[in-house]
Amino acid sequence: MRLSLSITDYSCPDGPSALAAHLDEVVRAADDAGLDTVWVPDHLLQGAPGTTPEDAMLEACTTLGYLAARSTRVRLGTAVTGVTFRPPAILIKAVSTLDVLSGGRAWLGVGAGYHLEEARAMGLPLPATRERFEYLEDTLRLAAQMWSGDDAPFTGRHFRLDRPVCSPQPLHRPRILIGGTGEQKTLRLVAQYADACNVFDIPDGGATITRKLAVLARHCADVGRPYDAIEKTVSTRLDPAGSPAAFVERCRALAALGTDHAMVITTGPWDTATLGILAAARPALDEF
Repeated sequence: MRLSLSITDYSCPDGPSALAAHLDEVVRAADDAGLDTVWVPDHLLQGAPGTTPEDAMLEACTTLGYLAARSTRVRLGTAVTGVTFRPPAILIKAVSTLDVLSGGRAWLGVGAGYHLEEARAMGLPLPATRERFEYLEDTLRLAAQMWSGDDAPFTGRHFRLDRPVCSPQPLHRPRILIGGTGEQKTLRLVAQYADACNVFDIPDGGATITRKLAVLARHCADVGRPYDAIEKTVSTRLDPAGSPAAFVERCRALAALGTDHAMVITTGPWDTATLGILAAARPALDEF
């Protein structure tokens, strides 16, 4: 099982002036521990549990650029970008730029978006649900075209581009993770366009994960895509008071449900102790 960490809380005991050094420590520790990816949220207001909108939040693309410069191996991505935040070509160009400058380590993490309160607070567009999913499919189609080197005119449901040039091309085509588990639209788009899905570690004995992955398997069959081609990521929370052994057993149970990549969040900011739990647990996860 792959193991990643998600940075959701940017609070820093020593204030904003110490935040760069803190993130440097986190991403270097992830590199050293052999973690797969460091994820960041793509929001303008803080929304992690236990925080308020006034708490620290960094812009995602800038943050990923900084993390790329401070690391050498770990992959980098947003979990996830709402497609209404940026025009599709700008989002695709940002991910392409991250991939080139990081040596081929970028993900495109994307979803339809949902945060009405943030949109109203910050003047961001948030169209109706149906329209957002049309934006999402336009973005996925355009990414495939631009990353194939095809600069022919693009016509989507909402976007028309006369000549979508992507130069330089990414060093490695960024893997695409689609966030969300909607059974009719989101998981169908995963089957059709994505390299990875993301389910949630809900304390219901694995019932929700099992159902969502079964739905994904049916969508894969419908579109003629091998189910095994989709990486099944699961968002789970690390108990800072827990042990590496307990975390390994939790991941073993998640793997038994069909997931193969744990994306880990924690309460509060990451620190040496919580990072140490992941570092100690990771070698055991190679066994399943």
